[in-house]
Amino acid sequence: MGDQHDIHDDSEHYLDGFTRTLAEVSATGRRLTREELKARRTLGEQAADAGHGLRALVVAHLAATRAAWPAGPGSAESSLATLAAVEQAIDAFAEGYERAQRLTVRREEAARREFIDDLLYGRSDLGRLAERAERFGLRLSRAHAVAVAEGPSVYVEGGPVARRVEAAVLARFDSRSILLTTKNGRLICVAPGDEDEILLYFAKHAYAATGAAGAALRVAIGRPQHGAGGVVQSYEEALAALEMAARLDLAGPVLRASDLLVYPVLARDRQALVDLVSHTLGPLTKARGGAVPLLDTLGAYFDSGCVAAEAARRLSLSVRALTYRLERIHQLTGADPSDPTHRYMLQTAVIGARLLNWPNRPL
Repeated sequence: MGDQHDIHDDSEHYLDGFTRTLAEVSATGRRLTREELKARRTLGEQAADAGHGLRALVVAHLAATRAAWPAGPGSAESSLATLAAVEQAIDAFAEGYERAQRLTVRREEAARREFIDDLLYGRSDLGRLAERAERFGLRLSRAHAVAVAEGPSVYVEGGPVARRVEAAVLARFDSRSILLTTKNGRLICVAPGDEDEILLYFAKHAYAATGAAGAALRVAIGRPQHGAGGVVQSYEEALAALEMAARLDLAGPVLRASDLLVYPVLARDRQALVDLVSHTLGPLTKARGGAVPLLDTLGAYFDSGCVAAEAARRLSLSVRALTYRLERIHQLTGADPSDPTHRYMLQTAVIGARLLNWPNRPL
């Protein structure tokens, strides 16, 4: 009731000059002037900025029309002119109202995008960033984790995939603690660090929304990190995990930065990695057909948990053919893939070869 009273109290302001114009139109049959239409648009903008609902204001215009309608019989031309003036006035008022709303939405979108950029890049004062975060449902005093989905095509804010994923996640979980957005063509979900199920649900629906192209989608999750700078750290970990997965051709569906910590450690000392790959796997280049088939064999063997039958299936080989390849690797390198004492060195060298893109790129 209070809102209705407020609108009623303010209606005289938003109806300023309306009834006087109707009286002139009824008497002369003229149309509204350019200045009168401009005034109606301005009043519509002011009403939107003040937070009033358009429906109630249109009703107020119609009520004023009824009250100002000329008494007694009148010509049809006069009535039609009055109705046309009412239509013009309300249309101009609604145009101004909607224009103000669009400007407000654009300002909100710009503020949200600026906040997201500052949040993911850590470019803003952390204290100020925490204050702004509350407006968008995040309490940066707690730990947060970030999931990043990278697909075969670019994801855009408001696009069909982004809308479907956001609708699914927000329908299931509390929207006040989740931020869903896009950045550099990727889908991003920021969630409380102790609610891992949100990020897994996000990943599930990112695959579902991507459709047939979902096989080319990768989703990486950074580790939960505390504080305003924690979102940046988790986001960067997720990006690094995606980059590492692309280099190593790691399969999903979900890649966790915490599970990939060994790879940055290996890549940190490039010269040591080059020496390991060259010394351990270099002899494979002497094999008929080069090193690639035997390197793929080692990769499949280790990825399958050193189960020969599973590795053979992945390579579309017979178990006998796979066993022959493993024996050939032993002959060339002096290291036996089935021997636990040699396995770690070979597996680490295989990972190093992937990181260095060897033998496609010379060491």
